[in-house]
Amino acid sequence: MVDVKFLLTALLLMSIQWKMFAQDTFSIVAVDSVTGEVGSAGASCVDLFNTSLSNDDFLGVLLPGKGAINTQAYYLPANQDNATARMNAGDSPEQIIEWLRQNDVEGRPERRQYGIAALDGGSARAAAFTGSSTDDHKGHLVGTHYAIQGNILLGQQVLDSMESRFLAAKGDLACRLMAALQGANVVGADSRCASNGTSSLFAFVKVAQREDEADNPSFVLSVRTRDNSRIEPIDSLQTLFDAAKGCWGLGYPLPVHSERMRIFPNPTNGILHISSPASGTKYRLLNWQGTPLLSGTLENDHSIELTALPGGIYLLLMQNEEGVYAEKVILE
Repeated sequence: MVDVKFLLTALLLMSIQWKMFAQDTFSIVAVDSVTGEVGSAGASCVDLFNTSLSNDDFLGVLLPGKGAINTQAYYLPANQDNATARMNAGDSPEQIIEWLRQNDVEGRPERRQYGIAALDGGSARAAAFTGSSTDDHKGHLVGTHYAIQGNILLGQQVLDSMESRFLAAKGDLACRLMAALQGANVVGADSRCASNGTSSLFAFVKVAQREDEADNPSFVLSVRTRDNSRIEPIDSLQTLFDAAKGCWGLGYPLPVHSERMRIFPNPTNGILHISSPASGTKYRLLNWQGTPLLSGTLENDHSIELTALPGGIYLLLMQNEEGVYAEKVILE
């Protein structure tokens, strides 16, 4: 006789495992041989609130001065670690992918998808791999300095649009990566999110300079949303991005305000009070050049000590399940 309770538990565990490892959907890696920047961006229809993952940018690894690696589709950290080790050893993107195909930790390379871009002396190289057993629609596009890859897609037009936006964009590498993500900002870009009315459930963009420390890029932004929230994460990420960075040489856009949050006094002489409608709102304080200075989590009414900072204009970025917000803060 079948134990129904055992069967249901097994099915639940299988579902959780699929959600954890059947990631991600569309992403890009790129390098800039002139500036030495290396970057990664991506998004997927996976509710990260239901996983143990603490970082929304987990699929991308940046090696300052060397390159960027995205590992996705039935994601396994061990494969990502092996790819990182091969890049540190000096392998080219093509050599890394071939090594991964021959040494998949589960012996199932046909389930994986990789995008790798690297700096090789004064030039750039890139390569990608899409396993035959990744979920349709699947594919990748490779240029001299970038690789764009995706699976479980609405169609080939998602990859084509990402490439077109990336190549047409102005500004530094972060600006071009953000533009690539906007190329996939259509309902059901990850086909699983069509019923949610969004492209995906989380999105990220990050860039490392040559002088950055490993695992600590100087620019990283991400957003995660819940399933059925119907909040477009790429739009939310763009709000954070626009507040933190100016891509067109026109300075910063007007801040986005939330009537449900009170920030006072502003201007302030050193103590900034924030009244949030719910606990768990994450905040980051940046200077006007976009450098993060302070970060934390708001628990309803909260105070931030700014007396150690010089007077000037700062940007306060806040994110919760309702959306993302930016406020200009004046420290006198």
